[in-house]
This record gives sequence, C-alpha cells and structure tokens, in this order.
Amino acid sequence: MTTNVDVIRVLVAKPGLDGHDRGAKIIARALRDAGMEVVYTGIRQTPQMIVEAALQEDVDVVGLSILSGAHMELFPQIAEGLREAGLGDVVLVAGGIIPQQDRDALHKLGVDRIFGPGATLKEIVEFVESVVAERRRAAP
Repeated sequence: MTTNVDVIRVLVAKPGLDGHDRGAKIIARALRDAGMEVVYTGIRQTPQMIVEAALQEDVDVVGLSILSGAHMELFPQIAEGLREAGLGDVVLVAGGIIPQQDRDALHKLGVDRIFGPGATLKEIVEFVESVVAERRRAAP
C-alpha cells in the first residue's frame, strides 16, 4: 500500500468523561470529506491515550472536543504530553464549550486554535489546511 505524504492526518479525540460525541463525529466527517485522513479515538480518552494515539498514527493535527468543563485540567496535560513525546510541532485544536476567559491560558499552553459554537465546518477545514501547510513549509 502506498501512502500520500501530502495528505493531512488528523486525530479527533474526546478527552475526559464527556460522553457526547456528535460534534466530534461531524468534524471528523468534514475533515475526511475535505480529503484528510481522520482517526477518531472515541469517547472517554485519557490524556495519555490521546498522546499515544497521536504518536502511533503519526498525525499532523490533534483535535480535541470537550463539553464537560474539564478543559483546563485535560488540555494542558495533552499539550505537555505531545511535547514530551516529541510531537511539539503537531497542531493542537480544540472545540466545544470553552469559556472566553480560559482561551488565552489555553493558547499559552499550546492550543493553536479554539472553535466554539457557531464555527463553520468550512472555517475549521480551512484553518487545518492552512496551518498544516505553513508548518510543513517551515519544517527542515
């Protein structure tokens, strides 16, 4: 089997105890329909499970979806885990219910972009495509 190295590989994950995954599945389908390879881990993933899956799947992007309010506990663990695993160049995006007052702190911790309610699928796809292209151009 041959693989296309230009294809963007995305891991979509639901960290924590949040069991609602409709939004994550919609995003995964939109990214897939845009020509990306998408791996969906399913619900109730630990930060360690997400980092391990990102490492095993050799992804360009990790997309986190959360509605539970545990983002300030879980996202920093995931960002740090990615860096420790040598995946600091992986794009980290988040979506779900994340209050505005938490967004700056999450950006400082390594979340590249946060999409809230009302973000369009087109906006998300275009962001992923552009940021991955930018990082690939900057890579040695």
